[in-house]
Amino acid sequence: MAARTVKKMKIIKDVIALRFKTSESEGVILHGEGQQGDYITLELHKAKLLLQINLGSNQYGSILGHTSVTTGSLLDDNHWHSVVIERYRRNVNFTLDRHTQHFRTNGEFDHLDLDYELSFGGMPYSGKPVGGGRKNFKGCMESINYNGDNITDLARRKKLDTSSFRNLSFSCVETHTFPVFFNATSFLQLPGRANHNTISVSFQFRTWNPDGLLFFSNLDDGTLEISLEDSKVAVHINVTKATTNNRVDLSSGTGLNDGQWHAIRLVAKENFAMLTIDGEEASAVRSTSPLTITTGGTYHLGGYFLQTLFPPSQRSFQGCMQAILVDDQPADLHAVEKGTMGAFENVSLDMCAIIDRCMPNHCEHGGRCKQTWDGFSCTCDGTGYTGATCHTSIYEPSCEAYKHLGRSSDTYWIDPDGSGPLGPFKVNCNMTEDKVWTTVMNNLPPKTVVTGSSRERRTVLQVNYSASMEQVTAITTSAEYCEQRIAYSCRMSRLLNTPGQF
Repeated sequence: MAARTVKKMKIIKDVIALRFKTSESEGVILHGEGQQGDYITLELHKAKLLLQINLGSNQYGSILGHTSVTTGSLLDDNHWHSVVIERYRRNVNFTLDRHTQHFRTNGEFDHLDLDYELSFGGMPYSGKPVGGGRKNFKGCMESINYNGDNITDLARRKKLDTSSFRNLSFSCVETHTFPVFFNATSFLQLPGRANHNTISVSFQFRTWNPDGLLFFSNLDDGTLEISLEDSKVAVHINVTKATTNNRVDLSSGTGLNDGQWHAIRLVAKENFAMLTIDGEEASAVRSTSPLTITTGGTYHLGGYFLQTLFPPSQRSFQGCMQAILVDDQPADLHAVEKGTMGAFENVSLDMCAIIDRCMPNHCEHGGRCKQTWDGFSCTCDGTGYTGATCHTSIYEPSCEAYKHLGRSSDTYWIDPDGSGPLGPFKVNCNMTEDKVWTTVMNNLPPKTVVTGSSRERRTVLQVNYSASMEQVTAITTSAEYCEQRIAYSCRMSRLLNTPGQF
C-alpha cells in the first residue's frame, strides 16, 4: 500500500501513531523528506522496526543530524503491533507495543523541514534517488494518526488526494501461513509419493540454533537428510545398491540461524540434485554425480521418531516451519491436525513461539549478543570489559591501583568509574615519586570527566577540548592532600571557544 498526507513545513512537534501487521520482514511504513535533506523514515528491516530521523539540515550537509534507532524483533508474525512516535524538538519517544525508548536526535537543529508529503506504506514518488531499493510495506495498517489528523478516516472518505495511491484497499486480507513450532522432542510426519524417481521438497524455517535436523526420509534404498550444520543448510543423499554406493552432499547459505525466515528448495532426480536457499537461483548449488532415486513415500520434518538402520546425523530441530511443499504439493496441515493424514508429536500447529533473547540486548558497553534456543551469550571482544554481560572493566581504576600491583611507570588504560558511563582511556603513569602522577593523553572526547583517586581523597577534573589543541593534564593525589595542574597550549585558537580570549 502507499498513501500520502498534506504538506507540512518546519515542524517542531510530531505525534505519529498507527497499527500494523504483516508477514514480511522488509517494508517502508512511513517516509517524509525535505529539499534541504531533512527526512523521517519508519521501516521494517529484518523484522525489526527502524526509525531514522534527520533534523534541521543546512548548506553544509546533514549527516551530523542523522539519528537511527531500532526496536522490536520478529515483527513479521502477522500479528497486530502498535507504534507511537512523539517528537518535541530533539527529544523523541519511540513506542512499540507499550515499550518506549527515549532518545535525543543528533545535531543541533530541532525542527523537521518536510516540503514533500508524508507517505505511508512506501517511498514518495519525488523523482529523487532516495529509495535505495527499499520495498514498500506489504500488509495491513489501521488507526493511522498524524499530528491530530486521522489519516485512515480521511483517506476512506477521500478527503486526501488519492492520485498517488498505489494498490490500496480498505480491507485487510488475511494471509494465513499456518506455521509449525518444533521443540527438542518434536516431529512432523507427512506422506509423499512412493516408488518415484524424483524428490521435490520446499519449506521455510526460522531458528536460533546453528544445528538441527530439518528434513529426513528413508528412500527405497537409502536416506535423504536436510540439516542445519554450522548455520548452513546441508543435504546428504546416500543411495546403497547391491553393486554401487552413490552419495551426494550439498551445502549452501551462511548465518541461517539469525531468527529470520529462510526458504529451502531441493530437487533431486537421476544424476542431478539442486539446492536453492532464499530463492536465489543464481547462487544455487548443483550436483551431477551419479545418482538414482527411488522415494520411500514418508517424510519427517524437525525430528525422527522411529528406529532406523540409518538414523539422522543431527539432533532435532528447534524453531518454526511454514509453506511446506512435498512433491510440489502443499502439505495439508489442517488434515494433519485433524488426524486424517500424517502424524505429529510435541509440535504446536498454527503458531510460531520463537523468542528473541537478544532483544533487548543485555550485553553492556557495546557487547555483541549471540543466542541459541535456550539462552544467550555476550561477546565482549574489543569493548574493554569482560564477564557474562560485559559488565566488569578489564582495566584498573587509576595509576595508583597499577602501582599497588607492582607496576612501574608506563602508559596504561584506566577506567575510573568501572562499569559506569565513562569509557576507558589512556594515561601516562609516573610512579617514581611517593606521589603518583597521572597524565591524561590527548585522546578523550569533549566533556570527559577525569577522576584521580587515593585511599582517602577523590578529585574530579572537567576537561573540554577539541582535536586540534594540545593539552596535558596532570593529577596527583595522596592520603595527605590533593593537587591538580593543567598545561594548555594551542596555536591560533580561542580558549574555551570564547570570543576575544586567546
